[in-house]
Amino acid sequence: MIPVIRVNGTDETAFLKKLRARASSVNDEVTASVTEIIRNVRDQGDEAVRAYTLRFDGQAPACFEVDREEINDALTNADPEYVNALLNAVANITDFHTRQKQQSFIDAKQNGVIMGQRIRGLKRVGLYVPGGTAAYPSSVLMNAIPAKIAGVEEIVMVTPPLKDGKANPDILVAAALCGVDRVFLLGGAQAVAALAYGTESVPKVDKIVGPGNIFVATAKKLLFGEVDIDMIAGPSEILILADETANPVYLAADLMSQAEHDRLASAILVTTSERVAADTVKELGRQVQALSRKEIIEDSLQNYGAVFICDRVEQAVDLANELAPEHLEVMLKDPMQYIGKLDNAGSVFLGQYSPEPLGDYYAGPNHVLPTSGTARFFSPLSVDAFIKKSSYICYTEEALYEAKDDIMLLANKEHLTAHANSIRVRF
Repeated sequence: MIPVIRVNGTDETAFLKKLRARASSVNDEVTASVTEIIRNVRDQGDEAVRAYTLRFDGQAPACFEVDREEINDALTNADPEYVNALLNAVANITDFHTRQKQQSFIDAKQNGVIMGQRIRGLKRVGLYVPGGTAAYPSSVLMNAIPAKIAGVEEIVMVTPPLKDGKANPDILVAAALCGVDRVFLLGGAQAVAALAYGTESVPKVDKIVGPGNIFVATAKKLLFGEVDIDMIAGPSEILILADETANPVYLAADLMSQAEHDRLASAILVTTSERVAADTVKELGRQVQALSRKEIIEDSLQNYGAVFICDRVEQAVDLANELAPEHLEVMLKDPMQYIGKLDNAGSVFLGQYSPEPLGDYYAGPNHVLPTSGTARFFSPLSVDAFIKKSSYICYTEEALYEAKDDIMLLANKEHLTAHANSIRVRF
């Protein structure tokens, strides 16, 4: 069901190569199709969006924008327990992200020079939310809350209509609770293009965030530069570090919590215990029988999952840093001592009672994380993703006089004589 690999410097190499190849593959047909969709939406606006919505979703609503009353009704009619769970999650996510907020600053020096940095939220952000069988209200919270904290003026959400042409009510409830300003019923690459260029109905945004299928991800990639984006998300990943103290029942459950996302998802156990490895494999076979996405889980584990057996914990830590996983669980005897050694991971979960779904839904840190090894240089979505910074400089005549010779020397070294002249003419 899942391959077991002894880490010896050789046997794991082929698996790692296969894992990296799945994330870097480019589908030329998808790229060509998305490029055409983007061009048509740019040129034809709502007409093209409506045609693609009919083609891909079966029907298009009479009006793309969801009425505010419908959003409020979804909240009023929602299951109170669901609303309460969302509110608890909102409180945790808000508390965590509020601590990320940066402040503008001003630096006034004794010689009269004034410098500083101004920070403010983006004017308008587009939030893409899948709306069919893969509808994730939690993603609404994780994207909209830090945007609001950053000071974004307007959040515009797009989500595909259901088969009846209406919005997913669970998504509307989440949107109402975290302050989404406008909701539009459209999805796919056409929705991303509409946000990037603006149409007669959909306002143009400055940044697009949120998960989606390969067409959505490709559209975001192609439109980067026309607008900003959060990141190009690859298949979901989890890596668990475990020693002989870890519980195989928990390990198997947590591996499958990511494997169920997608047949391309990767679930990896790295352990120093052969007993734990063997017992976890048995637990995978037992627990999967009762799960609704059994076939997806089994395909994922067989093709992109692995149980690595290491000789030492240090070897396991090195392997984790090399893989740079999206989610990293530390099921070691004293997990806290490894925080400073685990340098490459989107989010780290410490101890047997900190499973990955805790971060997906509730704890507070963002669940929009770098994938495919990009945790080596990318960070989780945060308040910083929704701000822009401007620096400012104010020199006095005396301060510029003191600096003029250095500036002109540097400008002339780069053969930019007009730069030097801009300084020279003032004196």
